[in-house]
Amino acid sequence: MATLVPVPKLGQSEETVIIDSWRAKEGDVIKKGDVLFEVETDKAVLEVESQFEGTLLKIIVPAGKEVPVMITACVLGEPGEEIPEIAETPAPAAAPAKPAAPAAKPAAAAAPAAPVAAPTQTSAGQVQKANVPFEPTFASASAPVVHIPNPSPRAKKFSQDFLIGLDKINGTGGTVGRVTEKDVKNYLETSGYYDKKITPSAFNLAKKENLELIAIDGSGENGRVTLADIKDAVDEKPQEMNAMRRIIAQRLTESKQTIPHFYVTVSIDMTDLMAKRKQLKEDDINLSVNVFIVKAAAMTLKEFPYVNAMVEGNSVIRKSKVNVGVAVSVDNGLVVPVVKNTDRKALDEIQAEVAELAEKARTNKLTPDEMKGGSFTISNMGMMNVESFGAIINPGEAAILAVSSCTPQAVVIDGEIVIRNIMKVTLSADHRVVDGAMAAEFVNAFKNKLEDIEVWNNMI
Repeated sequence: MATLVPVPKLGQSEETVIIDSWRAKEGDVIKKGDVLFEVETDKAVLEVESQFEGTLLKIIVPAGKEVPVMITACVLGEPGEEIPEIAETPAPAAAPAKPAAPAAKPAAAAAPAAPVAAPTQTSAGQVQKANVPFEPTFASASAPVVHIPNPSPRAKKFSQDFLIGLDKINGTGGTVGRVTEKDVKNYLETSGYYDKKITPSAFNLAKKENLELIAIDGSGENGRVTLADIKDAVDEKPQEMNAMRRIIAQRLTESKQTIPHFYVTVSIDMTDLMAKRKQLKEDDINLSVNVFIVKAAAMTLKEFPYVNAMVEGNSVIRKSKVNVGVAVSVDNGLVVPVVKNTDRKALDEIQAEVAELAEKARTNKLTPDEMKGGSFTISNMGMMNVESFGAIINPGEAAILAVSSCTPQAVVIDGEIVIRNIMKVTLSADHRVVDGAMAAEFVNAFKNKLEDIEVWNNMI
């Protein structure tokens, strides 16, 4: 009997998701635990594992489509088994569907690619297909979309032979300005195409990559377009963002456009705390620097409720819970799992939870609920030899703390120059709810906790 596999509800508040890509294809034999597909939520891209076994008979929801959770995504069963009738996938009513990957433009609409070559006409056998799966244009994203009247077959063939884009040609055919073979030939004569020179290997690669030669400047002798020029043009072809990068781009663009950021930086003397960590390690208690940072931030947030807040319209919402998000770098982007009720947890609890969440992030196992509910975020680049940086506030929060590397520095104490381990942190704050004085008080209160070893002696 066939099994209908649903799109799972991955989080309590998730009502719709986008199937970003299918990892299995029809005809594959599926076992429990195999990854069927990846779904895109508003925070990340997550793998969906099969809870059933069988052959993948039919994919119901295509990649790139936003659908309600719990509808049928695919059908598993025995080879040749009858597939039950399934109603058409409904579109979500509330929010507009997120766009799928942009469709590739027709080959004719190539892009800033290359000064054309080929003073000699190529054979028809060398012509590349007109419909290519990859976007060939190099025009900037802001460039207007040009509607090209349907070219004549001969014009299309001619333009492909000479690797030129029909969007550059003014059509004279018919009443709608259809591009004809004559128009293409006129364009070649007037554009300086025949003055271009290109090596045969460069021409073949340009054809394979569907580049427009007239846009490529040659670096060879007398301006000849070389293979290196074509390779450079290939490297510059626009690459579509993966789903995670699209989410990051959307959320952080929203943040910078809607949240008035300002920044406050302090230097923290970590010498005594580093010595304390060394002492603890000798006693088989291994706590990372990041654990102390997270805990100190959580304690400080309790003292400054407006930093642990968010702006909604003309209102400020002070969050009752301190839920610290910890930014984790992964192969295809960045995710922020959240340590709930951070202020109430002991150092070893925070360390264990952060380690578990980071591992789940790197293996793409985080659930939406583990990335929601944050009230404040820490971005720690201390292991990357960074002197100072500013982070972008996560939407729905009022601040984010950027933590830089801890390095030995010469400082003056009691009139003497000594070497101390100094770490800079920068608070990015939402000026709609946090003023400069409050931000300064917050970072100094945070600094004082890390520098006061008695705070930690009483906690361990």
